[in-house]
Amino acid sequence: MSRSIGLDANVTAYVRGANRAEPPVLERCRLETDAMGDIARMQISPEQGAFLQMCARLVSARTAVEVGVFTGYSALATLLAMRDLHGPQARLFGCDISEPYTAKAREYWVEAGVADQVDLRLGDARETLASLVTEIGGTVDMVFIDADKTGYDDYYEAGLKLVRPGGLILFDNVLWSGSVADAAKRAADPDAEALAALAAKVRGDDRVEMAFTTLGDGILMALKR
Repeated sequence: MSRSIGLDANVTAYVRGANRAEPPVLERCRLETDAMGDIARMQISPEQGAFLQMCARLVSARTAVEVGVFTGYSALATLLAMRDLHGPQARLFGCDISEPYTAKAREYWVEAGVADQVDLRLGDARETLASLVTEIGGTVDMVFIDADKTGYDDYYEAGLKLVRPGGLILFDNVLWSGSVADAAKRAADPDAEALAALAAKVRGDDRVEMAFTTLGDGILMALKR
């Protein structure tokens, strides 16, 4: 089961009980993904889902991009909040490479009645994002990145071209189970090294306002100036 780093089961249960209940389709997506075994670690926690929904509301997101869709939980959470704000005008562009996993996501989107508001594109995310920059660059309200960690720097640069001023870019797993804080682990792990480099880059980047948070496995937030 996915949960925020450092929280035991009792505190995790309290946090989830303190949040509002997920819609049934969102809960089913989470629980069915949890039952898939070790791969379920790729899914965000429900507290992260609630956080994404609040972020979408704070920036009044109508258009969002997600890099790394998996079985669709984060996309669905975000889109439900966007639909509440903007109805049928809300639109989410999803980037992924897996047909089997995203096929499951499509089932949940259909059940939730939002499938026609998702533009899912399978293929190399760098190529997909380059196309999206041409199509909708400068108009996106929110980008959520939860994919291959060594690609995060490329996705960040593309995200900055996609979002409008005041648009929000979020990166998942920036703590990498704590490995980013250990020099020896960073040296032995290209993912940890890439994540640490990204954190340092965003910290010093005057194109954005930023915050590094410990929610989930760490979420790095960058708000375009």
